[in-house]
Amino acid sequence: MSDKTPDVAKRIADELASCGVKLVASLPDNWLMGVIKTLETDQRFVHVPVNREESAIGLCSGAYMGAMGSAALMGASGFMTVIYAITKINYTYEIPLFLMLTLRGAGGDHHKHHISNGLYLKPVLDAINMPYQVIDDPDDIGLISRSYHHTRTFSRPMVILFTRDLLRGKTGGH
Repeated sequence: MSDKTPDVAKRIADELASCGVKLVASLPDNWLMGVIKTLETDQRFVHVPVNREESAIGLCSGAYMGAMGSAALMGASGFMTVIYAITKINYTYEIPLFLMLTLRGAGGDHHKHHISNGLYLKPVLDAINMPYQVIDDPDDIGLISRSYHHTRTFSRPMVILFTRDLLRGKTGGH
C-alpha cells in the first residue's frame, strides 16, 4: 500500500458524503480495506459490514425506500453472485442502487485466480444493461457523485469500478 492510499480513500469518502450517501454496506476485499477503514471511522456514514452480497443489496435498496442515500462496496466476484437479486428487485421495481466494485482481473491485478472477473465482469454488466464507470485515476474520483446522481435520475443501478492502481496509489496519471 502506498502513502497515497489514505488520500484516495478520504477523497472517495468526501465524494460520497457530498452526494448525500449516509449508509455504506461493505464486504471485505483486500483492495478495499483502506476505503472500508476510512468509511467505518467517518462519522458522516453509518457503515454496515455484511457477510453476504445480497445483504448489501437489500440494505441499500431499503435505505432508498427510507429516503437515505446509500452505497454498496464489494469485490467483483461478490457482485457476480447478486445478478438475480439486482435484476429482480432493482430493475423490476426501479430502485436505484449505487455499487462500488473492484475491477479484478484487469491490468494491474497480480492474482491469476481473478482472471475470470477480468474476462466476464464488463460483459455481464453490458448484458444486463447496467451502466458502469471505471475510475483509474484520483482525478476521476469526482465521477462518483455524477454516477450516484445518475442512479437517482434514472431509477436504476450503476457501478463504479475501482482499479488496483487507484486503490493502491500507483497511478501515474493519464
